[in-house]
Amino acid sequence: QVQLVESGGGLVQAGGSLRLSCAAPGHTFRSSTMGWFRQAPGAEREFVAAMLTIGSSAYADSVKGRFTVSRDNAKSIVYLQMNSLKPEDTAVYYCAADSRRLVPIRTTPGDYDYWGQGTQVTVSS
Repeated sequence: QVQLVESGGGLVQAGGSLRLSCAAPGHTFRSSTMGWFRQAPGAEREFVAAMLTIGSSAYADSVKGRFTVSRDNAKSIVYLQMNSLKPEDTAVYYCAADSRRLVPIRTTPGDYDYWGQGTQVTVSS
């Protein structure tokens, strides 16, 4: 069983910034697309951002220009830098690993094999 470990959530004011981190086993990290999802109360889990092993990335329209995903291959950590935060960004954020090869970045939660426990991000107005 592969365990992903998330950290970095918290409470920030609108317009502020926060950086989330997710550590994965090296073998999983090196061979997987690493993604970020979020789930607000009463809502479905939705795609936020992801990065392929080769470094290309994709973002949900709602976060483009504000969020940046990055990978530290030496440390096997994926980050989500969140800037210009809005109250509607409030959610539990999850990191996930998609081990499928030869496919583009996927945005459906069910396509991902391993998940972190989630970290709460709350943005006040």
